[in-house]
Amino acid sequence: MTFNQPLIMGVLNTTPDSFSDGGQFVTLETALAQVQTMVAAGANIIDVGGESTRPGAERVPVEEEQRRVIEVIRGIKSNYKILVSIDTMNASTAAAAIEAGADIINDVSGGLADDAMFAVAAQSQKHIIISHWRGFSTEMDSLNDYENVARDVARELQERIDAALAAGITREQIIIDPGLGFAKDAEQNWQLVANLNELEKLGFPILVGASRKRFIASALDAEDPKSVSNGRRDMATAVLTALLMQRNLWGVRVHDVQSTADAMALVSALHQPE
Repeated sequence: MTFNQPLIMGVLNTTPDSFSDGGQFVTLETALAQVQTMVAAGANIIDVGGESTRPGAERVPVEEEQRRVIEVIRGIKSNYKILVSIDTMNASTAAAAIEAGADIINDVSGGLADDAMFAVAAQSQKHIIISHWRGFSTEMDSLNDYENVARDVARELQERIDAALAAGITREQIIIDPGLGFAKDAEQNWQLVANLNELEKLGFPILVGASRKRFIASALDAEDPKSVSNGRRDMATAVLTALLMQRNLWGVRVHDVQSTADAMALVSALHQPE
């Protein structure tokens, strides 16, 4: 069995209302301090987001989203030699972030929330992460009807890939994401994680973002998942990452870089050539 070493994408939420760390990194000073922590722990990419996508979250004005992220992106690129992705569903924010130095567009809606997103990616020639998505946070929990979740997600991702290619994005730019937690209940998320081979068949690099999500907590405490602390969620995320290293993942998106990097280091040490 071969083990892959995925890139670590550290989450930087510059929002007051993100589900696990809202309000912690809303100033440039606190954001850059968190970046320093993640870089020191081994992050390869910093994913900057200015709009919460937690269940039930309301949209924020584009101007406010950009106020939260653009200065932070400039600060990161001025102080660190690290890749930066912009976590946004808005094409204008993606364009502004790229101008500020962002290297990757991470669109959790897969180009469905803003039909200009693919044009921005095509023109910029930056990598774009296309996630599986069926609707905004206020409605996504009611959109989880699947015949076979892994196959359905793969089919719907292929449709978004086709749209991206038609918009002028090259195959080399595309990274796909199963969209764990988006329009999927706990059981469906686990079924999808267990059957990532359906996504591998599409032939694109895969990013997995399971960190601190409800289905992780539900596995630890089915009766009261909200009571599961971030520390326990981070440890569970690290264990899952270690198990997924047998998959051919491009990257993992996590809140706590250190625990994930440690788990990956242990797997690598255990399976190093004799």
